[in-house]
Amino acid sequence: MKGRELDLYLSEGYFRMQQDVFTCRFILFEDRLCPVHWLRLDLARVTYGKSQRQLLKSNARFSVDVRPFVLTHELETLYAEYRDSITFDAPLSVEACLLDGSAYNVFDSYVVEVRDGARLIAAGIFDDGVRSIAGIMNFYHPDYRRYSLGKFLMLQKIRYAQQQQKVYYYPGYVVSHYPKFDYKLYACESATELFDQLSGNWLPFSWETMSTLAATMLDE
Repeated sequence: MKGRELDLYLSEGYFRMQQDVFTCRFILFEDRLCPVHWLRLDLARVTYGKSQRQLLKSNARFSVDVRPFVLTHELETLYAEYRDSITFDAPLSVEACLLDGSAYNVFDSYVVEVRDGARLIAAGIFDDGVRSIAGIMNFYHPDYRRYSLGKFLMLQKIRYAQQQQKVYYYPGYVVSHYPKFDYKLYACESATELFDQLSGNWLPFSWETMSTLAATMLDE
């Protein structure tokens, strides 16, 4: 699941789950069926506003490195500290999220490492295609919560993708009536597109378009 094959699946509304790809149209939240909307950013149209520029400036003292993903004790330790600090369900480990016992990663994965001196304080993992990247997971040390490192990692993935002349960045999905995932719109809402699961087309993001798609999905 690499290169152009990954690009194709992402463009048709599929996403990674462990060592496979999946798609879904709804999630169940508090006994309510909530439509799912897959997202991508058109990297050529990404521009940053005051919030994004300020975040990059305030975190400039941290070092950032992008390298091929290798599962390490350092990554697992950081994730365990992150998982202990959150209040929502999350995979038990990085290994459980990505590999699930497999000895071989079928995806071409990379990790963005953010360090304060020698200390690893955040990590973001993504899969690499020819024309696109897919953001898979972000986690950070709870001591650095005030630095918005999850959002910072999104911006660093975009930076890498633009440097590599990619066309799209796929951050996952948002869900109607369930704002937990709305942070995925943070980087640049005006460059974001929504996947219309009924027509198979990508549409410019707006809350009105999202509402219209949700109503159509529920009425189908």
